[in-house]
Amino acid sequence: MTTELSEAWELFESGDPQGSMRVLRSAADRLPPAGIAPLVAELAEGAGFEDLVEASTALAARPGEAGRLYAYGYACVERGIDAVAVPALREALRLVQAPPAAPARTGLFRRKPQPQAAQALGPRKVLLELVSALEGCERHDEALAVLREHDARLGDWPDRYLTVYNALMAGRISLAREVYEALSAPEGVWVGPAQRVGRMLERAAALPPADGQDLRGWHYVLTGGLLTTLSPHGFDQGMTGRWAYLQDDFEHCRYGLERLRAVLAATDREPASVGLLPDRGSRALGLAAARLLGLPAAPYRPEAPDVLVVAYDLNACDPDVVAQLHERAEGQLLFEHATCWTDPPAVTADVSTLLGQIVNAPWEPGLRFGEDGEPQEAGPDRRSAEELAEAVLAAAPTAPEGDGRTPPDPDAALTAFATRAAGWPAAGPRDRVRSAGPVRSSRFA
Repeated sequence: MTTELSEAWELFESGDPQGSMRVLRSAADRLPPAGIAPLVAELAEGAGFEDLVEASTALAARPGEAGRLYAYGYACVERGIDAVAVPALREALRLVQAPPAAPARTGLFRRKPQPQAAQALGPRKVLLELVSALEGCERHDEALAVLREHDARLGDWPDRYLTVYNALMAGRISLAREVYEALSAPEGVWVGPAQRVGRMLERAAALPPADGQDLRGWHYVLTGGLLTTLSPHGFDQGMTGRWAYLQDDFEHCRYGLERLRAVLAATDREPASVGLLPDRGSRALGLAAARLLGLPAAPYRPEAPDVLVVAYDLNACDPDVVAQLHERAEGQLLFEHATCWTDPPAVTADVSTLLGQIVNAPWEPGLRFGEDGEPQEAGPDRRSAEELAEAVLAAAPTAPEGDGRTPPDPDAALTAFATRAAGWPAAGPRDRVRSAGPVRSSRFA
């Protein structure tokens, strides 16, 4: 048993299944799938995942069968542990492509037939599931390499569409365009995805990202949204403009609204009103935005045209309300202050102030710095949305201080980018984009 697997068992037996799974995720590529299957079965049983218990137990009993490796990998993907699925699906793909072994003799002149499940498992089926697992880990370069290696056995939908998608997410715009232009016309459920990557390619042609660290450029290509600020911490140490953790404050909220106002002015967008979402944080920011822009404010109505809809954090909003934002009314814009990049919201905003993994709103309990500069625990701010809006408006529009190593990002750079974004605001629905794309950032496990 390897050190990593021993550590994972110890964490499980000590009552820390989450820690055990973190170890398995990080070490999966270095551990044999059948070797970790008994532990995965124990973890799955504790979580009530009977399908994964069955698949893990079956693999542990017969480690070398492609069908069992595939079933185990499939169950892992279904339960959100793609990293654990990848090595099993890689091995399954290798096995289904290998020349068939001679069947074992069971009589004088008879050979034992292969099980029906093994006969039905073809390379393409395993390949597509492996690509799905790699996408779930945002390992788009690897997914693209697998697809290109096996291109001869692929069809257009969804196979080569996945080549286009993963090429885009890996930053390979030219390859994505080449494959996309050769695709046959999509039908049925693939019409929407085809339109989505088509819009990405149009934006990439209109405003190509400068390089692999151009977070604002790639955010626009992939989502159609404008990112108005970059994190001033750790740009050259793996964050590249995103936040891992932010204790937000009223000054930053006000700064985000000022950057929004600059974008609206630069693009000649004149909303008729502000749409207020019902959660307290979004309502507070919406009221502040309405005052700052000199607009009337009213509760959000999906069919209302020319409305600026304001959210603090879409993941904190009522999911039923967020679902109504997927389709745009005429002239409608969606602004989100704190956009989660590791768990993107169900819809993509037209404008985001920042990309963060964990953002603690100013009114939530958390660490604050006192007048002496020392951190101290602060309780929740229980003021009404109207009072919080006043606090935002009273704050100085100040960006967080950084380490001095993030590239400068003055208002002029943002507005110049916005005016060149000819396709903004994006046409079509506000599709969720699950991947962080080519610009990588460090994150909490």
